[in-house]
Amino acid sequence: MDAPVRVALVGYGLAGRVFHAPLLTAEPGLHLAAVVTSDRARAGQARADLPDIEVVADLDALWRDAEAYDLVVVAVANVAHEAVVAAALGHGLHVVVDKPMARDATSAEALATLARRQQRQLHVFQNRRWDSDFRTLCALVEEGRLGSVHRLESRFERWRPEPTGAWRESPDPAQMGGLLYDLGAHLVDQALALLGPAERVYAETASLRAAEAADDDVFVALRHRSGAISHLWASAVAAHPGPRFRALGSAGAYVIDGLDSQEERLQAGERPGPTWGEEPSDRWGRLLPSGDTVRTLPGAWPEYYRRVVASLRGDGPPPVDLDGVIQALRVLDAARESARLGAVVPLATHAT
Repeated sequence: MDAPVRVALVGYGLAGRVFHAPLLTAEPGLHLAAVVTSDRARAGQARADLPDIEVVADLDALWRDAEAYDLVVVAVANVAHEAVVAAALGHGLHVVVDKPMARDATSAEALATLARRQQRQLHVFQNRRWDSDFRTLCALVEEGRLGSVHRLESRFERWRPEPTGAWRESPDPAQMGGLLYDLGAHLVDQALALLGPAERVYAETASLRAAEAADDDVFVALRHRSGAISHLWASAVAAHPGPRFRALGSAGAYVIDGLDSQEERLQAGERPGPTWGEEPSDRWGRLLPSGDTVRTLPGAWPEYYRRVVASLRGDGPPPVDLDGVIQALRVLDAARESARLGAVVPLATHAT
């Protein structure tokens, strides 16, 4: 039996504590050996949550003991992603990094080049490819039950009218806050995975909770090479959210409301088990025009790290293709430019 992959988790804020640590500890092919945080409160929380792991005070200490690990999971603020990823690769370690992996596509390409040069694997945590609703939509499309999809509407809309003061809301571009590169990264990734490369981008962004703040209301329209159109929304100020997905095809439509429950369950302290990711019937979607209810496939975020392990062992492809991640960043870069100009931005043929 192969020895477990030894993991150091860098960061123990929301991403590290809620999204990564529970999935890392649930995967038998991984051994979470250390958490890196300089924050005393978070260090105490890590020790309480994970009494068998070592808490490392800073990155310098981690790099001094780099040979004790195989994989570094980067779950720090967006602005630090590039530096931590580059340092981990430079110390000969494989990496998983939260999205967005870098501030733009050009920077992401540089990290991909470094990973190839170091002969290390670089993975991006696009966990929402394993959302229950997106898995169900993909299955319906693959089975031909919608026919040819010509329009996708996809939303991450929430009602959070009061700013929290978190770095994600900072108006400073250097902080890489705002919804476009946060939830927008998931929306674009899913749209490209389902409908293929985009050729044109139009976007609108706004800061509605405070004039001098990061974008909190975003709309992105993509024209895919296939001719399909995606309309994507991310908002923190939607008192009445629209459908999570509305996919229109030549043979019918699929509509589902609400959000996948895996984040909610992890926040509540639930951990992956035999019934993980199952959704109650009152949260299932519908096929139209028949109105028939469609059983939602279980959400499967743990599958991401299972595939990381398989890839590291040479037993399968990476869970998320790095070129696809860079393509999505090119779309986000074009969306940022479109919102600035108020115009449609074409994507170069070679870029997608």
